[in-house]
Amino acid sequence: MTSTMGTRERRRSEVTAALLAAAKRELARTGAAGLSVRAVARDMDMAPSALFRYISGRDELLTLLIVDAYSRLGEHVEAVERAVPRSDLRGRWRAIATSFRGWAVANPHEYALLYGSPVPEYKAPAERTNPSGTRVTNLLAALGMEDATPPPRPSIPHMPDAAELRALAVAADVPTMDGDRLAAGLLAWTALVGAVSSELFEQLGEPVARLDTLFDATVALGEWLLFGSPRDESA
Repeated sequence: MTSTMGTRERRRSEVTAALLAAAKRELARTGAAGLSVRAVARDMDMAPSALFRYISGRDELLTLLIVDAYSRLGEHVEAVERAVPRSDLRGRWRAIATSFRGWAVANPHEYALLYGSPVPEYKAPAERTNPSGTRVTNLLAALGMEDATPPPRPSIPHMPDAAELRALAVAADVPTMDGDRLAAGLLAWTALVGAVSSELFEQLGEPVARLDTLFDATVALGEWLLFGSPRDESA
């Protein structure tokens, strides 16, 4: 019995790996909105009915792709960030930002699945996608939690008021984080995602999208938001 169960588990693992590989090829060919279980089954030389023994349909296929992409993105960014000394909070932010962009450029179709247009008639199940989907933002939150004696936070007009900031902290599951610090982190994160999306989707036109200096400026802006005035690198 144990041997039979082990064989079944190995078979499921093998089919799931092949399924993800075929689904990624189809994702690159058609985009998330055009993803089809039949097309994936055809790529795998399987009947769709056989594939439905492993997934319930297109929505579960999308969920598998999302979890896999978030997991690989998280592993990549975590590895780069982990190589920076723990005391260098600014360096860790730059590592997060640059490795996030690096993964996106190397995996544009999967980045588009995660951060591009929503797929019609699909809603990602939070209980399955949130654990992997929050790995990168958890690294950013850790910077805020570890920044015990930050310089004065930049003065930004129209910041949320104290009650809104408290609600943000609770919603983000970091109720002990200072509200201004959380707001600064959210602004830095949205600026980063916006910069990477503008580059990959060429939303500002290709010549502008490919400007490394524009991305560098976005990273510097995030550093200013998170930690105050950037340190003088020439000093």
